[in-house]
Amino acid sequence: MRRILAVDDDHDILEVLQFILEDSGYKVDTLSDGRQLMDTIRDKHPDLILLDIMLGNMDGRELCKEVKRQAATHKIPVIMISASHNIADSLKQENGPNDFVAKPFDINVLLDSIKKQLTPSAAA
Repeated sequence: MRRILAVDDDHDILEVLQFILEDSGYKVDTLSDGRQLMDTIRDKHPDLILLDIMLGNMDGRELCKEVKRQAATHKIPVIMISASHNIADSLKQENGPNDFVAKPFDINVLLDSIKKQLTPSAAA
C-alpha cells in the first residue's frame, strides 16, 4: 500500500484528504506543522507528499526545495496544493514540485495527479 504524507495547517483539509485518500486505497499520514516535515519523512517514508504552500508562518515552496535538495528524499514526488497561488512556473524550476493542484481541488484531479506521480515512468 502506497503511503502519502499530507501537510497542511488546516485540520479540516487534512481530514478531507485523509478520508479521500484512504478511501482510494492509500495509507495516509498527516502533518499540520511544516517544521516537522523532514523528521516525519524520515520516520514514515512516504511515497508521495501533498504540501500546502501557506503553512502558517512557513512557505511550502521552501520546504519543497529542502525535500528536493536532500539526497535521501529528492526522489519523493511532491504535489503542491494551494488556494492562493498558481505555481505553474515553479514546476519548471530546479528543486520545484512535481505537480500543482489548486484548492478547492477536484477530487478526481487530485487522485489523477497522485496516480501519475506514483507511476514508475513519472519518476524517470
